[in-house]
Amino acid sequence: MTGKISSEWLAVIFSLAVIICSCDTTGSKEQVQIESEPAISCMKVPPRFGSAAVTGLADSAVYRGDTAAGMVLIPGGSFDMGADNEQASPDEYPKHTVRVDAFYMDITEVTNAQFQKFVEATGYITTAERMPDWEELKKNLPPGTPKPADSLLVAASLVFKQGSGPVDLNDYSQWWNWVSGADWKHPQGPAGNILGKENFPVVHVSWDDAMAYCRWAGKRLPTEAEWEYAARGGQKNAVYPWGDEHINMGAAKANSWEGKFPYLNEVRDGYVKYAPVKTYPANAYGLFDMAGNVWEWCSDWYNADYYQSVANGKSVNPTGPQKSFDPQDPYTPKKVLRGGSYLCNDSYCSGYRVARRMKSSPDTGLEHTGFRCVKDFDGK
Repeated sequence: MTGKISSEWLAVIFSLAVIICSCDTTGSKEQVQIESEPAISCMKVPPRFGSAAVTGLADSAVYRGDTAAGMVLIPGGSFDMGADNEQASPDEYPKHTVRVDAFYMDITEVTNAQFQKFVEATGYITTAERMPDWEELKKNLPPGTPKPADSLLVAASLVFKQGSGPVDLNDYSQWWNWVSGADWKHPQGPAGNILGKENFPVVHVSWDDAMAYCRWAGKRLPTEAEWEYAARGGQKNAVYPWGDEHINMGAAKANSWEGKFPYLNEVRDGYVKYAPVKTYPANAYGLFDMAGNVWEWCSDWYNADYYQSVANGKSVNPTGPQKSFDPQDPYTPKKVLRGGSYLCNDSYCSGYRVARRMKSSPDTGLEHTGFRCVKDFDGK
């Protein structure tokens, strides 16, 4: 099944909708409309609606190779975490001092080739490849949410579809299609595959999938603080991983949406959708794609007021709040994502800013969502 999301399914999507990118603060017409409709954001993305159950891995199912290969040591230090410019959203305030210990980080997002090794070694089945469980889903829905048609409760994921003209940016069904058979091996649906794209970031992976991969690889997901610290590359209060030069100025610095979302992409960066890893320059720590390409999962729960709770004094190796709370969607627990994707631009989203905070339910996996891993530094 491929096509525009039905009205019944769309009702469930709006109930579960997650903000992947907050509105800009430029006073655009879209922003005024959104402020008058607080339940709808300018860049809401529906969760994938996967089963809450996670396929376990045996303790012996751990990668035995060099786990530090393809990683770089990020030196420990202190930085000011949070809002850097006028595009900042409320959950990026207040800016506060954080210290993190040294750690290793993957220099790229996890690729299709890397994820395939994991699947071949473990037999793991991703969230998008499993049928959604309505009994689990409704636990995170507002009371009284109607059950969607059984024909929609199939193994599927959400695939981006470029439009032909301007659309209501509050209605994300205009550019997301619920596609049966879409998963990490078939990013656009069952007719496609990843042959020749071994060096592209793996997508359609949920937080649960990313955690399973990390466990197998002997690594973990970065905390939100570690991710932002690494993305800044040692720069103080810079807006982007490369500094303060606007993303659309000069040579291509990241994979983003250049033009008018979601129908006109000028493709100045060379790609309509996601690009191979290492396509654009690394930041000062040697990390690629810390802006754009695909969103990256972090380990932390998302709480809109978390920065306020840690603003007094210095946080040392913070791991985030104890529980999730999103006032715009209080029924659904969410995890943090960072870094933006190929769908971000300033008129719709500025997710490529290093301070931008995003969130989604742990079972969400879409065509623009991936991850990278970190590993503790043992001091040797």
